[in-house]
Amino acid sequence: MDKPNPGSKTTSEESNIKIFLCELFCGRRMASDQDQFRLVSPAINQEGRLPRKYTDEGQGAKRNLSPPLEWYNVPEGTRTLALVVEDKDAPDPSGPIVPWTCWVVINIPPTLKGLPEGFSGKEEEVGGDYANIKEGNNDYKVPGWRGPKLPSHGHRFLFRLFALDDELNVGNKVTKEKVLEAVEGQVVAEAELMTKF
Repeated sequence: MDKPNPGSKTTSEESNIKIFLCELFCGRRMASDQDQFRLVSPAINQEGRLPRKYTDEGQGAKRNLSPPLEWYNVPEGTRTLALVVEDKDAPDPSGPIVPWTCWVVINIPPTLKGLPEGFSGKEEEVGGDYANIKEGNNDYKVPGWRGPKLPSHGHRFLFRLFALDDELNVGNKVTKEKVLEAVEGQVVAEAELMTKF
């Protein structure tokens, strides 16, 4: 008659503990991923590319439209949102590659769930909670969205959405540099979206 293995119970208990811990922490990680502050665009295709109508290479009315954006899980304590969009691969004629500013937006109420397609330049027309949103200058030196017109494709565009614990005071002329300086010490969370064109 075989004798019971005194270590079998311990091994079984250890396995159960490992399974429990895995379920506990893996489940918590999945939940935390779903709860993260996220920025997405329904317009970006599965390959992560920005369609032509959101660029300077679009046709007629379907040209230079600001892309639709959606965000989720704005953290508690957020009083306002700010958006900065850059072409990360824009060449600087006088030197190395530098980011090129495509869009700067401040005073976005945290109660909003996103910005609709073609929103840029129509804050007052859209009205409601959108009315106090302010667009800053892009690197074409004009306010609002200005889509890329590229000598070559394959550029990466980074959308950065900041959840802030206080309103920004950057004066009348809003620029990326002023916004990035003003958000220091006020960022509750940041969400990023990368696309290509």
